[in-house]
Amino acid sequence: MSFTQFFDNYSDNLIVQYSLIFALLVGVFHLTIFLLKFGSLVYDLFIAAPVNFSKYGAGSGKWAVVTGASDGIGKEYALQLAKKGLSIVLVSRTQSKLELIAKEIETAYKVNTKIVAFDASTDDEENYLKLEKAVFDLPVTVLINNVGQSHSIPVPFLETEKKELQDIITINNIATLKITQIIAPRIVSTVNNANNQKNTRGLILTMGSFGGLLPTPYLATYSGSKAFLQSWSAALAGELAADNVDVELVISYLVTSAMSKIKRSSSTIPNPKQFVSSTLKGIGRRNGAQERYATSTPYWTHALMHFGIDSTVGVYSKFANKLNLQMHQSIRQRALKKAARLAAEKKD
Repeated sequence: MSFTQFFDNYSDNLIVQYSLIFALLVGVFHLTIFLLKFGSLVYDLFIAAPVNFSKYGAGSGKWAVVTGASDGIGKEYALQLAKKGLSIVLVSRTQSKLELIAKEIETAYKVNTKIVAFDASTDDEENYLKLEKAVFDLPVTVLINNVGQSHSIPVPFLETEKKELQDIITINNIATLKITQIIAPRIVSTVNNANNQKNTRGLILTMGSFGGLLPTPYLATYSGSKAFLQSWSAALAGELAADNVDVELVISYLVTSAMSKIKRSSSTIPNPKQFVSSTLKGIGRRNGAQERYATSTPYWTHALMHFGIDSTVGVYSKFANKLNLQMHQSIRQRALKKAARLAAEKKD
């Protein structure tokens, strides 16, 4: 029976009439929600004015702490925040790299710097004491939790080396939490000081990932570590809102970096400068993360990808999981072939 025949036969039936009206209202409701979310995404990404960082103390002698600051995204955060007028505490493993970046920042942007050589993989209490000593008397308003590690190549969880597993959890989770416990009280104290006449706010940004947005087979440990940061960061946002501190998780797809091992940028893979610029421009806006609190997917193509996945199959769907599995199996196979080829060439 066709719909037309069905409607002709039962058009006078009240149950059918009310069911059709209800279905229409539900459809209109979902379409309205979708359009509102999409409109918000377009506004956040392409229309809204860039955030003025004077609200976070730029140009008034305030400091930002940046972890993982010696390369890639972390270095770019340090450079762009310094350009906005914040002094910078650079935290990373290699002292010599930090010294070069500190000199570059002081020369180019005429702000102060401090460096803290900090190997996050060791979970050494001495590192945290050094950091605490470095910031104890500084008016800190911004923390960038950028330090992180992924797998060297996609790998089944049951074959993941114990050291790699331990390093990922230690760096991505334990170090991030302990560093935040040191820096966040300094931020709260600074922004709630009686002398804070400009009503400066605090800011804590933590780097998330599509690997945490979607459960990712063959990157299971990394994926879980980033998903943990999603829940922790959103919970912290609720706790610190009353203290005038904005907390936000920043979700990214691939960015050219040493971690991603990608050197060439494209429309979907920005370089660190492009990615950080989009992040700082859109602080406080969800961009592609329309369904999440205290979360932003700031780069425009990443935002569209996030919105598209969430609005269709869903980030936790079996379909998305299977596609992710197939993609990372393929990446692993190519990586193993490349490693075998290089090993053969080295023997020759």
